[in-house]
Amino acid sequence: MSWIENRFEDNLIITGVDFALNWARKSSIWPMTFGLACCAIEMMAFGASRFDVDRFGAGAFRATPRQSDLMIVAGTVTYKMASRVRRLYEQMPDPKYVIAMGACTVGGGPYFKYGYHVVKGVDLVVPVDIYVPGCPPRPEALIEGLMRLQDKISAQTIGLPKGARKAAREYDMPIPAPALAT
Repeated sequence: MSWIENRFEDNLIITGVDFALNWARKSSIWPMTFGLACCAIEMMAFGASRFDVDRFGAGAFRATPRQSDLMIVAGTVTYKMASRVRRLYEQMPDPKYVIAMGACTVGGGPYFKYGYHVVKGVDLVVPVDIYVPGCPPRPEALIEGLMRLQDKISAQTIGLPKGARKAAREYDMPIPAPALAT
C-alpha cells in the first residue's frame, strides 16, 4: 500500500469538477423570453433594472431556445399552445430547466374549471423544476424561484451519487456507470 491510499475520500477530483461546473451553470443562466399571458408583465419587470436580476447571472434574456437553458413559462397554457411549448423545450440544449410562473401555469388557474381549452398545468407538457405560485406572482417571488433553481443546480453531480459505490459493494452488485444525476 502506498502512503496516499485511504487518505482521501472517493471521487475527490470529480467533486472538484462538480463544484466548478455547477458554479458556472448557476452563475450564467440564460432565460428564454417566453410569455403567454399577464404573468409575462411581471417577468419583464423581473428582468428590468429595478430588480437587477443580473446580479444572479440571469440577465441575458435570449430570444431563441437554442441559446437559452431556462424556460420561464409565464401565463395560461392552452391546448393549442402546448405543442409549441413542447417544441421550444425540445430545442433547448441540455441541461435545461423550467420555471412555472403563476397560478394559470401551475394548475390551470380560474380558467380550468369553466374552460375546455386550458391545460391543467404545464407539468403535463414539459417537466417543471420550480413552481412559483401567485396571480400574478411578484418579481420578488420569481427571484426566489431563481435562487431555488440555483440551489438545485448546485446539488447536481456528474459522477455517481454519494454512497452509490459503497452500496454496490455492500450488496455485491456491479458498480454503476457515472451519469448526470440530480
